[in-house]
This record gives sequence, structure tokens and C-alpha cells, in this order.
Amino acid sequence: MKSNHCLLIILLSFFSSVSIAQAQQEGLQELDIFELEYAVDPQISPDGKKLVYIRYSMDIMKDRKVGQLWMINTDGSGHQKLLSNDQSSYSPRWSPNGDRLAYITGSSAGSEIHMYWLDSGKTARLSQLDRSPSGLSWSPDGKMLAFSMLEAASNPVLVRAPKKPKGAQWAKAPRVTERLKHEADGRGYLEPGFSHYYILPAEGGSARKVSSGDFMHRGTPQWTTDGKGLVFSSNRNENWEKDFVNSEIYHLDILTGKYNTLTDRQGPDYNPQISPDGEWIAYLGYEDKVQTYQINDIHLMKLNGEKKKRIKLQLDRKVQNIQWNTEGTALYCTYDNHGDTKVALIDIKNGKTSILAESLGGTAFGRPYGGGSYSVSNSGTIAYTKTSTSRPSDVCIVQGDKQELITGLNEDLLAYRTLGKVEEIWYKSSVDGRDVQGWVAYPPNFNPETKYPLIVENHGGPISNYGFRFSPEVQLFAAAGYIVFYPNPRGSTGYGEEFGNLLYHNYPGEDYQDVMDGVDILIEKGLAHEDKLYVTGGSAGGIMTAWMIGKNDRFEAAVVAKPVINWISKTLVADNYYGYANYRYPGQPWENPMEYWKFSPISLVENVKTPTMVMVGMNDLRTPPSESKQYYHALKLLDVETVLVEIPGASHGITGRPSQLITKVAHILAWFEKYK
Repeated sequence: MKSNHCLLIILLSFFSSVSIAQAQQEGLQELDIFELEYAVDPQISPDGKKLVYIRYSMDIMKDRKVGQLWMINTDGSGHQKLLSNDQSSYSPRWSPNGDRLAYITGSSAGSEIHMYWLDSGKTARLSQLDRSPSGLSWSPDGKMLAFSMLEAASNPVLVRAPKKPKGAQWAKAPRVTERLKHEADGRGYLEPGFSHYYILPAEGGSARKVSSGDFMHRGTPQWTTDGKGLVFSSNRNENWEKDFVNSEIYHLDILTGKYNTLTDRQGPDYNPQISPDGEWIAYLGYEDKVQTYQINDIHLMKLNGEKKKRIKLQLDRKVQNIQWNTEGTALYCTYDNHGDTKVALIDIKNGKTSILAESLGGTAFGRPYGGGSYSVSNSGTIAYTKTSTSRPSDVCIVQGDKQELITGLNEDLLAYRTLGKVEEIWYKSSVDGRDVQGWVAYPPNFNPETKYPLIVENHGGPISNYGFRFSPEVQLFAAAGYIVFYPNPRGSTGYGEEFGNLLYHNYPGEDYQDVMDGVDILIEKGLAHEDKLYVTGGSAGGIMTAWMIGKNDRFEAAVVAKPVINWISKTLVADNYYGYANYRYPGQPWENPMEYWKFSPISLVENVKTPTMVMVGMNDLRTPPSESKQYYHALKLLDVETVLVEIPGASHGITGRPSQLITKVAHILAWFEKYK
């Protein structure tokens, strides 16, 4: 009996190990999307002992992302959900002495500011606001909170309708718009009004508006050390709507309402940070040269705007998210370099840059774009969102030379999946010999003897980059048996201003050849095969995909997602219609129509022979559905095999809901499988 019992245990153990091994051999699956989690906005306490972050998970029943606050000690212990409710919360911000945590909780009725007391674990709602707040900022003494909020206004009314009979059901009155910017992708029609700064007692009470004028006051205001003023970036110039690139740094006296304009050059000045001694302001900006891509500078000035000087950086990269160290001798920052986002420290005396952390990101859910955030304690301990090609963002702690991941949000799933291996590749452009970087993702359990099909995945932007970051889309393609190639051709960021600006008045241009050179290199290496090539991409990647199949017929099938097809029609219909002239192409479309036309994929449509799926979100305001329909209609008239896929409820961020990410990938794979 005992021996039979032992045999049963052995058999159960054997089948269990086989089951686990089989599970580990499985690549990422469609429904795994609902199981993935990622960390966002880690805020470390002033003493460096605790941090609070937003833990995003997927609600499979409501098909949405849910962000909730979690707290953890910086040694990895005490990991727990901060609040007992299941509402989405965001913007956690520690009080100056670390005894309280202010945060914003959203609901269908709007968002409100709440407080959490560490000693008691109690929470309370502090505000009762008309609109949703953003940009929370503590006063130095911990007694007040500042934030930004829309002060709503009414649309203009041109006529008054006659009085309708009692009980009559007439059509709604027309909506009249006179603003330059009146809609935004993902938000739809923008409520009229102006954003203003408010202050609110940290013990609760009435919020008081402190800014004034018909201007937009957005972003996180910085308190002066005496608690009497706010420093912020805005555009309060007379022609602020059309002068949209410009912004200045302002000081606002919250007692008198008096403004002091601290900068005055043409170009953006933003991200002001007040030094620990309260005497200096560090800020980012540049003199606008009117080009596609421009590297910013770090500047310093006195609190009153005097003694301006530029920190001479030993770095040809766009610096972001600056904040002072405790000593006031250096600035923390982030920047992209060769597909990797770094956290660094810049000495304000000599501009020397020291890298403190790498692989920031993993929060751009879908494709391997940049993103992520960090915070720093008073002692210099850094908390940041760290990613890899095999994991979305987790929280990582950096103390001196020591670095430690303190969360493992996806180990319960991804430890039992075999993900596609990702390798970096560099090659020379045939155009001018420039070095071009890309990545190759292999199918799980890759067999070098197998002849795999290749998907080229073009990134959006085009002023953006792919990199060493987790991508569910790439992994789903790989799990379906494809090698995936995703390059950073010229115009991509993270390679310097000159490289990023090569698309100025020349897009699409030689970036097309950079992508095709990568395909040819992979064919030479035996990883790609001329009769097994497929191509896709979204937004600027959709433009590139349409451009590629208009230039050659080497691909078996293509999926053109949310593209610009006709720059003349797109420019004046998109939500950011006012921002293209001169920066993208010289002049307005009516001033230089042929310049716009020659860079439009529709100009090449007669050359297309590749079976092409066209995909777009039905609520897309950035590359409106009319662009995709133009291409689909033209392909139909030309008898090219084509299909139009319209995603209901989707904006330009076509994978905003988990099921939309699944359906996007599923449609792409179904189309490619049809032409294998």
C-alpha cells in the first residue's frame, strides 16, 4: 500500500512537471493581455524608506485598465494595497515631511483630491470641485496644495431659437466654435474654458483660484520656498493660440495675483524647478529654429529672472524631467539614447552627465515605445519604473551602486511563458553610410533550421523611437511564428538632433531606404526570405507602410494602421491641424500643395500591388478615418486586394482597451496568414 502511494506521488510529480514544462514552452497568448500588470509613477518618501506607485491591471469584465495605489518599503517588504476601495487613483504625492500622501481619485462623477495619513491609515476627501484636478503640488510647510483645473465657460451663441411649444421635442441647438483648438484625440470635443491654478488647505476646505486671465495654466506649479508664490510654465502672450510652440516661465504672487514674466525668448521654456535654497530656477527650453526636431537646453536663472545662463551639456540628447538634488549642485533628468531611456545626474557647473539607471519604461502598453518615470528621496535614493524586452515595468530602487527590483508584478504569468528572444542589430544605411539601429524578435523556441516569415513593424511619430522595452504586440507576433523586425530609421529620437531632424521637409524620405536596408541585411543573414516578407505599422508607421508598398512589391501582404494618406486633407482635418505648416512642410497646404502631395502615400497608390488591410479607430481625430477610407477606396478602384477594418470607440491610441489590442493583433495576423 505504501509503495503504491509512493508510485502515485511520483506519477503526480511527473505529470505536474510535464504540465509546467508545457506551460513554460507556450508563448504569450491573446487572453494573457488581461493578466498583465505594470507599475507607473513610483513616488519615494522623503526619508527614502517607503514608496507609493500606481499598479495598473486589466479588468476583463469591463475591458479597461484600472490603476490603484500600492505601497511598499524600499527593501521590498510590506507590499500592500493602500486603499480598501476599488476606484482608480493617481498622482500620489508625499507631504514635505512624509507624514501624509495626497492623491486624486476618479469616478464617473469626476475626480477629487484625497488625503492618506500614514500614522492612522485613515483617508478623507479634501475637495469638492467642479472639474477634475491635476498637477498636485505641496507647499513647503505642508499646509497647502496647489493644482490646475479647468474653469468652464459657455460656447458662443449666435442666434436664439424661438420658444418651443410645451412638451415639444425639437432638435438640439447647434454647437458654435470659435477657438483654434477645440478638440483633442482621445478626448473629443473640448469643453470651453481656461485652466487655472488653485490652492487648497491640506486639512480640507474651499479651493481658491489664484491665477487669472484667458490663458491656459497647466502642469505642476512649483511653490517658492517662502510659500508665497508659484512658478510655472505657460503661454500668456497675446497671440498664444497661434504661437503654440512658445511658452515662458512665470512667477505668480498668490496673495496679490501679480505676475512676473521671467523668460522672453521665442520658443518653449518649461519644466521649471526651484533650487533647494530657493534662489535659482532650473528649466528646459530652446530657441525655436522652426524645424522638425530640436534638442532642448538646461538653463538657470535667479528667482526674479536675472542672471540667466545655459548649462553646457556634454550630451546631444533631449533631456526631460529635471529635478534638483538635495545639495543644489546637480540636476536629475531622463533622456533616450539608442533605444534606451536613462536616469542621469547633470553637474550644473560643467554639464558632466553621470548615468544612474537604465531601462526606464515599460509603461507604453502595446508597442516598445519610451515612457516611465522616477522620483528621488532626500538622501538620493531613486525609485523608477524599469523594463526589459521580457517584462513590463516594475519598481526598481537605486542606492549608490546598488540596484534592486522590488516588485515582480508579472512573475505569476510570464514565468510560465516562453517569450520570444529579442536581439539588437546595427547596420549601415545605403543612402549615406549612417549607422541604423533595430531589433529582431524571434519566435519562442526558435529553430535556426526553420524558414520563418518576417514582419516589419514600423514605429509611429515619426519623431519617436522603439527600444529595449516590453511589447505585448511584438510578443504575440512572435508567438504566432513570425520573426519581427522593428528599426529606428533616420528621424528617430535618441541619436542626436541632426539625425532626428533629417526628416525636416523630407518625410517620408530616406527613412524608407533605412528600413529596406534592414530587411536586406536580415535576408543576407538568412533570418528573412524574399517570399516571406510582411509589413505593418501604425500612425507614422502606417504612413511608412503605405509608402513602402507604393515603392516596391516585395511584401506578401501589408497592414496600414491609422495612417496619413493625403497630407493636404489630413493637415486641415486633424485635431492638431495648426501645427504642421513650416515645421513639417514649407507653408500651408494651399500655399505649397505639391510639396504636401509629393510626400503623401496616395501619390504612389497606382503602384501598389500588395494585398493591404487598412485599419483605423472610428473616433480617431489625429489621423481621421477619412484618411484610411481614401486609401481603401483607391485600392478598391485599382482592384488591389484590400479590406477596411474600423475599430468602434477607438481613438488614435487604437489599443486603448485590452480587447482592442487583442483584436488589432488578431486582424493583422489573420490578414498575413491569408497570404502565406
